[in-house]
Amino acid sequence: MTPDNGEPTGRVTPAPGSAAPQARTSTGSRPTQGTRLDSWIGSYADRTHGMRASEIRALFAVANRPEVVSLAGGMPNLAGLPMDAIAETTHRLLATRGTTALQYGSGQGDERLREQVLEVMRLEGIEAHPDDVVITTGSQQALDLVTRLFINPGDVVVAEAPSYVGALGVFRAYEADVVHVPLDEHGLVPEALDETLTRLAAAGRRVKFLYTVPNFHNPAGVTLSLERRPRVLEIAQRHGVLVVEDNPYGLLGFSGEPLPAMRSLDEDGIVYLGSFSKTFAPGYRVGWAVAPHAVREKLVLASESAILCPSNASQLAISSYLENHDWRNQVKAFREMYRERRDAMIGALGEHMPEASWTVPDGGFYTWVRLPDGLDAQAMLPRAITALVAYVSGTAFYADGQGSDHMRLSFCYPTPERIREGVRRLAGVVEAERELVEIFGTAAGREARIVEPPGPDLA
Repeated sequence: MTPDNGEPTGRVTPAPGSAAPQARTSTGSRPTQGTRLDSWIGSYADRTHGMRASEIRALFAVANRPEVVSLAGGMPNLAGLPMDAIAETTHRLLATRGTTALQYGSGQGDERLREQVLEVMRLEGIEAHPDDVVITTGSQQALDLVTRLFINPGDVVVAEAPSYVGALGVFRAYEADVVHVPLDEHGLVPEALDETLTRLAAAGRRVKFLYTVPNFHNPAGVTLSLERRPRVLEIAQRHGVLVVEDNPYGLLGFSGEPLPAMRSLDEDGIVYLGSFSKTFAPGYRVGWAVAPHAVREKLVLASESAILCPSNASQLAISSYLENHDWRNQVKAFREMYRERRDAMIGALGEHMPEASWTVPDGGFYTWVRLPDGLDAQAMLPRAITALVAYVSGTAFYADGQGSDHMRLSFCYPTPERIREGVRRLAGVVEAERELVEIFGTAAGREARIVEPPGPDLA
């Protein structure tokens, strides 16, 4: 956690009133203290006390109801995939290579797929060797492995403000202290990064890496400008800080060719994370990391200790798809589909919520909306669910409790018509909240809210 001055305060500690950790007896009997809900409360590792459910996952039970327009989750829209052709390819794969696909594989990942990953990354200017690539169970596992390798409890991770909620969960699980550095419309602010790293060094704090989503940021929707990228890398190098470049959306820009990845500018100071979840299908859970040689060796060892090896079936299915289908044109089709949805979102915000402000992303899945003064996105969410529209409060994307004046809206999954309807419903919720604030004042207005119970699904 970090207070308002941005300095970390230390590791997450058990909540007040929670049971203190209790040692198991030498005979393996149950701990002497527990609760009705969990008799093993005294046996957990200290780090589990900082674990908590993702605000996005907690919304899924409600947001997935058909009557609710979900502008919350970042699920790719797979309707445009050639399902018949993919089914035929999968059938052929199992018929001809089934015993390989269903067997254990290499801890580093299938060699042919690693070669194909290089073809994908060349679109962003990355030149590497197949040995530099480690296949993972989604890029989320790659992020977990990198954090596991570098973070001791109390070490500092510097991350953008706001930052990807899944990354914050990983950092919290390994007891890192997250220090945020602000974004603006051009991405991470280099001067703020330099000042933050200088301040932390002067305080004797060890910064292990900078975590950044440079392209079509989740949740902010902004992109780190080409002019700033070398500056950010120079600052990180000068301070001896590794850069973790998380780039799941890089091929999904709405105009022009893909931007050069930061990894294309520096091979030794960056661990690059990629994924097929956004450009093909998340259900296969195939991602990858590209790392300097010594880091790559440790990533393979860490992955083997966690999962032995990534799924051969998923890897060979992805490899067959890349081999036998025009995946470049498929990515182009996704870009056009998401651009249409982005336009529907931005147009609807302009029509229905002109009192708010928002980013206009040039790719990816999200826009970042700032609410009118005095409104609280987290407190407003039950009313929105009652109005059958869902979003994610900005508080999910900070380690220090900021963000209540923002919300993330996702345009990737609903149709343009549903997006416009969702924004119309959301505008009604915002207007009702504004009226309460005008009548009662901000704090009193929050206490005065009367909303219908959202039902058992939200609980």
